[in-house]
Amino acid sequence: MTYYRISEAAELLAVSDDTVRRWIRDGLVVGGTDDAGRQVIDGPELARYATEIARAPADTTEVLRSARNHFAGIVTKVVSDPVMSQVELQCGTARVVSLMSTEAVRDLRLEVGSRAVAVVKATMVVVEAAKEENG
Repeated sequence: MTYYRISEAAELLAVSDDTVRRWIRDGLVVGGTDDAGRQVIDGPELARYATEIARAPADTTEVLRSARNHFAGIVTKVVSDPVMSQVELQCGTARVVSLMSTEAVRDLRLEVGSRAVAVVKATMVVVEAAKEENG
């Protein structure tokens, strides 16, 4: 299972370390300690809370890419059969769903609570805006 130190959880959820500690203290998130005695939150617990507060974290992967649409987040659900898998990520306020081979899920070691970046490269993107009001 994946565990996150307080600073890592804070980065993913776009809050301060003190905020995460306060959430643990107030019982909003269940925390524990690792073998070194540091406070940690297990991945599934962080995934649960991420869907509740939903703010976009920064992509810190330091990877250059041509795709301009990328969303850093945390895996919140994985549904697999022998061939294909559906992977859901909570990327700030956006829920991103990807269909991929189950082999890719294993190769990437994706599980609930894993950190991941959804990268979208498309030739057609629909953009919507509010209608102008007649004055």
